[in-house]
Amino acid sequence: MNNAQRATLRRGSSSGHAPLPELRRFQQRALVVGVVGLGVCVAGAFFSPAQFFRSYLLAYLFWLSVTLGCLAIVMVHYLSGGAWGIVIRRLLESGTRTLPLMALLFLPLAFGLHDLYLWARPAVVANDEVLQHKSLYLNVPFFLLRAVCYFAAWIGVAYFLNKWSLAQEQTFDPRLEQRLRQLSGPGLVLYGLAVTFAAIDWLMSLEPHWYSTIYGAMFMVGQGLAALAFAIAVVVLLADRQPLADVLSPAHFHDLGNLLLAFVMLWAYMAFAQYLLIWSGNLPEENVWYVHRLAGGWRGVGLGLILFHFALPFLLLLSRDLKRRARLLALVAIAVLCMRFVDIFWLIVPAFHPTGVWVHWMDVVAPIGLGGLWLATFVWQLRGRSLLPLYDPALQEAREHG
Repeated sequence: MNNAQRATLRRGSSSGHAPLPELRRFQQRALVVGVVGLGVCVAGAFFSPAQFFRSYLLAYLFWLSVTLGCLAIVMVHYLSGGAWGIVIRRLLESGTRTLPLMALLFLPLAFGLHDLYLWARPAVVANDEVLQHKSLYLNVPFFLLRAVCYFAAWIGVAYFLNKWSLAQEQTFDPRLEQRLRQLSGPGLVLYGLAVTFAAIDWLMSLEPHWYSTIYGAMFMVGQGLAALAFAIAVVVLLADRQPLADVLSPAHFHDLGNLLLAFVMLWAYMAFAQYLLIWSGNLPEENVWYVHRLAGGWRGVGLGLILFHFALPFLLLLSRDLKRRARLLALVAIAVLCMRFVDIFWLIVPAFHPTGVWVHWMDVVAPIGLGGLWLATFVWQLRGRSLLPLYDPALQEAREHG
């Protein structure tokens, strides 16, 4: 990019920062909702501590999935390129900068391990040979140490990605683009390993006798789907703000819609592959997980996931016209994001209530409270930088693509 092109970008993007008054008001309201919601849940914890930790785990894993999905998609874009990533990169980067908050919010779970996990109860382990065999891995000190390692890896990768991206914004150094790409390859490997083990620790070990070799990959794809759906909804909301208004076009939304369709299909493939392998193996120690999720009303939740997490979004996203209409695409993305919450609910709650659907009021309030804090932090980070990477060489390609 020559000096004339850079000057053009600077003039065209002089109002590159997010609209401060509107976002500041939203940030304040989200913070109030978050504090009130979590305060109500803390009050509920005095009456039902076990339920508090279960609802908190549900809310935490949902918002963490959006956070980590943002980190993964940023690295995928640095490796693959394309105009689609330029228009949502700043949103994704803002999502990754909520990782310190998520690390802090993990602390309450450390006090609820006894209420959440059978392997954290010495009396249960003493009478269970399987848990005794797994105790070398499933024990409280090692569990917490692994959690520290996961967050250290995720925050470390996110830190350098954001640091070098900001440096690229301030000084047009072509070496930074290469540095970001070189970090993204190993970063994705590190992210994938950490997410796989975190899924085993925090989710799969809720039922410690059960195991699945595809579980971590399925959870990883779900994170990418949640983050992409969230980014689409936000970019549509900000589409009429500068400098996005000068760059965004139906072609960009079409690309994002295609990527959302790909993630929906990949999630469905992973979920079906796990079910098919366990069904064909027909082993009691594996079947029990699906027995819990197909009993009573849980069968209806599973069918709802098939219909509204896969079938309906799949059919809608096949439409070229829908993907090029921003508001309709945003509605589909919000629906997918809601179904991601239902999916995590289906993964967690049957471990505690295998005989039928159980919805506690904290299962609703905790995600709202945690979400308020997360959104307030996200908006705070979003306000601090431009809505587009102003000096990225690919920005001109994004303009021409539109």
